[in-house]
Amino acid sequence: MVQIEGGRTRIHIITLNELSKAIIHRLGINKKEAQKIAGYILDIFGYEDRVIDNILDVEERQLFYILEEEGMLTSGREETTLYNGREWLTHYWQLNRNSILKFAKNGGKTIGNVGATRGVSIEASKENNIYSSLSKDMWNARKISRKKPICYFLTTEKN
Repeated sequence: MVQIEGGRTRIHIITLNELSKAIIHRLGINKKEAQKIAGYILDIFGYEDRVIDNILDVEERQLFYILEEEGMLTSGREETTLYNGREWLTHYWQLNRNSILKFAKNGGKTIGNVGATRGVSIEASKENNIYSSLSKDMWNARKISRKKPICYFLTTEKN
């Protein structure tokens, strides 16, 4: 979030607490695990709000895809022409500051990316939602257990 105050640009820095709360609300995990993940993500980004995809390993990239699905990260690419005339494509990840702040404040009471990008509440979307007609048993058949950690590389337990 960029704010202009008295001719100066002020950028809101995402804090560990804000990102942790957003992760708790969106992924439904406990506070301790959310803080580990948030700290890890902020360590990768450092003081920037954008990182190049090439620096990530497979597990980190998997975590970034999960957070992108939840609306907390976005990905993009830039094309550059090198001195020899070849085209070079750079993929990057960016923190979605507005969504993270919104999820941290309102408890993530929106539905997936649709709610994150359009602000649709659960109640407002039930009228036109085909999934609301499914029974609870149908949902439980596909329910993902969160007993296992989202990121194995962040756990201290040995398998």
